[in-house]
Amino acid sequence: MNTFSALSEVALPQSRAAMHAVATVGGRTVSHADWLHSVQAWCAAFQKVPGTEVGLYFDDPLSFAASLWGAWHAGKTPVLASDLQPHTLAHLLPQVQACAGLLPDAVLPDGAGAAAVVLQPLSLRDARVVMFTSGSTGAPERIAKHLSQLDAEVHALQAVFGALADAPGLRTLATVSHQHIYGLLFRVLWPLAAGRLLGTDFLRYPEELVAQLSVPGPALLISSPAMLSRLPDHLDWAAASQGLRGIFSSGGPLPPDASAQSLALLGHSPTEVFGSSETGGIAWRRRAEQGDAWQPLPGVQVRLADSGCLFVRSGHLPDAAVWWETADRALPQDGGTGFVLQGRADRIVKIAEKRISLTAMENALLASGWATAVKAVVLELPHSAARVGMVLELNDAGWLVLQQQGRRQMGAALRSLLEPCVDRVALPRSWRYVARLPQNAQGKTTQHDLLELFRPLMPPPQWLQRSAHQATASLRVDAQLRVLDGHFPGAPIVPGVAQLHWVVALGMQAFGIPSAFLRAEVVKFQQPILPGDTVQVQLQWGADKGSLQFALTSERGSHASGRLVHGVQK
Repeated sequence: MNTFSALSEVALPQSRAAMHAVATVGGRTVSHADWLHSVQAWCAAFQKVPGTEVGLYFDDPLSFAASLWGAWHAGKTPVLASDLQPHTLAHLLPQVQACAGLLPDAVLPDGAGAAAVVLQPLSLRDARVVMFTSGSTGAPERIAKHLSQLDAEVHALQAVFGALADAPGLRTLATVSHQHIYGLLFRVLWPLAAGRLLGTDFLRYPEELVAQLSVPGPALLISSPAMLSRLPDHLDWAAASQGLRGIFSSGGPLPPDASAQSLALLGHSPTEVFGSSETGGIAWRRRAEQGDAWQPLPGVQVRLADSGCLFVRSGHLPDAAVWWETADRALPQDGGTGFVLQGRADRIVKIAEKRISLTAMENALLASGWATAVKAVVLELPHSAARVGMVLELNDAGWLVLQQQGRRQMGAALRSLLEPCVDRVALPRSWRYVARLPQNAQGKTTQHDLLELFRPLMPPPQWLQRSAHQATASLRVDAQLRVLDGHFPGAPIVPGVAQLHWVVALGMQAFGIPSAFLRAEVVKFQQPILPGDTVQVQLQWGADKGSLQFALTSERGSHASGRLVHGVQK
């Protein structure tokens, strides 16, 4: 069994034997001594930059971990970018004085200066990291975490789950990014503190997961509801998961049927961890053992207010002595030691001078039986009063109604469901129907991504056919689409780059594939797409080759075709 180290001492020579394995990359073992040299090189580089905050974004968690500790030992505060999207960088870059990894003007490690760096224990109180919420309630919120908070949380994880992870050579397989709190804890901080292999294996598709699970040896899966809700049952999970010791899920609620399917396919009921970026981990459960009840993590106290909202107090918070009020409603369970969540507290907004509950509206639409998920957003429009937009992830019954009745009649039917709980003047007028809600790397649906569905860059799709590998959507090209601006005055057309953007966006909705791709192949633009055209976008997803084939046609003939190749190929 490995010795557990405080996070303040992980990057010290005496914390591990020099040849202790920190990670394996491409069949090569990275020793503790190798990793310490990388930490020293990053520390030497960060010591030369002005200011106190440095932005970090790495695809590789091994380099990320070295730069993270290097920044701490250089007296800097690392600021973690959640992704590389333009709106994320526009928010992040003005806040930092230097960058590393894949961010612009990135600092490089100073290998020559590494030998002069002497690593001393970090201050648990002074060292900290800054990250951002996913923006589910608006603009991303900046959250600073002291090393003492993170250290308390990894000790809690070790206390509850240490035996599960105590296996020689155990690999950590992940479908979530280490740039967010959940992935940071489970892929980087906890493994390094426990002396386990750092979680370098990142998996985007179920096919990749099967391939990695098939590698002999013990493994833990760090996943999300987004992945666990999409496990196809035609893959040979039973043969692949012989060495799997457990599954973790966090970042959002895991549907009961997804939990049951994970147990059936992978042989494990997922260990769900409930918490947030602000509170850290609060509680955990395995549905097969505990049902709906959550058990607090060690060191976490919970109580219920008269309002029904959950209050927590723990060392994972900025002040361990202060009760933190969450927006989660709960009921006591197991004699008061546990609790059952009852949904989020109402989100009250004012529309047309009327106070309305977005939560109540979402629940009313879910009762229609036409949607598996509903999200309400407030649309702030220039020269117009704010209004509510609704995004519905339709189920098969919902798609059937939409195809039979059309958008106008379906919208009227949905508005009638809202009339008992919403004043007529505040009823939604903007609707978006999607095959799957947009989700980030943590499986969360953010405010920004929801609002993007209402921006006139792409027509709202009407799905004509959807399956695991094929889909067809119909797009009505409105003359007011913003993508037509400047292309061209007096003779507007949809530019080719916008057509590729549509293909990528629809591919994300239909198949859950990432937005980034390596290259476009055999792309042909046969004739322009004009305002007033109704375009059918035909998609075929080849997961084995990471290839998305597309064709855009209308009654005027073919407009575009080709293939987009994503980052994973076999």
